[in-house]
Amino acid sequence: MNSEVRTPKSEAPNAPTHHVSRFTFHVSCFSHHASRYFSVYAALWKNSVTREMSFKSNFLLWILVELLWFGLQLSFIGVLYLHTDHIGTWTQWQVVLLIGASHFIQQIYQAFFLINCTNLSELVRTGKLDFLLLLPVNTRFVVSLRQVDLGAFVNAASAVAVMVYAARQLHLAPTLGQVLGFLALCVTGIAIHYSLMFLLASISFWTVRAQGIVWGYYNLFNVARMPDEAFRGLFKAIFTFALPMLLVSNVPVRLLADKPNSARLVLLLLAMSVVCFCVSEWVWRASMRRYTSASS
Repeated sequence: MNSEVRTPKSEAPNAPTHHVSRFTFHVSCFSHHASRYFSVYAALWKNSVTREMSFKSNFLLWILVELLWFGLQLSFIGVLYLHTDHIGTWTQWQVVLLIGASHFIQQIYQAFFLINCTNLSELVRTGKLDFLLLLPVNTRFVVSLRQVDLGAFVNAASAVAVMVYAARQLHLAPTLGQVLGFLALCVTGIAIHYSLMFLLASISFWTVRAQGIVWGYYNLFNVARMPDEAFRGLFKAIFTFALPMLLVSNVPVRLLADKPNSARLVLLLLAMSVVCFCVSEWVWRASMRRYTSASS
């Protein structure tokens, strides 16, 4: 009689099958969460479109105001270059390209995040944040993206038109890699703007109102329109490492305009975006621990 104990044949194949099942489960969970977030964001977009179309005159007026301000910026550069040929190594059309890129970054940021960051203090003051905390999605996601400024997309398109014209004047023919790199660095710059403004907006959990601080930071966006070589000393250090405005637009445009752009600057821009987001997330979590709702 054979007394050897044999392992059931079904045990060996079960191990890989178990891992496949776990992988399928995680993929299914991710797909479910992604679908839920997409549905929520689609609803937010629908509400934003409805809101904008309810006040069409205001929508068109703000587009006009932004276009006039953009034209004023370009006119200032035209006057400035009547008295000089270069700002550092930047020619007139390179600076126009820089202003266009800065305006593009600012308008895309404004389209998705500006109004939401400025409204955070009102959510805290009025207790409306309580309702957002009840939603089955990440609270920061809803707070950051609940409204969309559709007019900013029109203004971003005007910035693209100016960049294309400036590139033609410079006889630039950027490769697909340069264009994709430029867009990736623009996204990185937008992430820096968002992280810093959201961080400042989170101060409202302590001060109740923080619009002044938030709008003060927004006004610093104008620094990003100027060539980095125009600044020296402490001012340049502050707006490179503490508030990296000079990196946000200059680094992407240097790539697009074939100007010397060391890997160090690109890595610095990427590193600053990670640092700014992590700090803003830490401040946000600390703020949420402090929040006790309006009814408490």
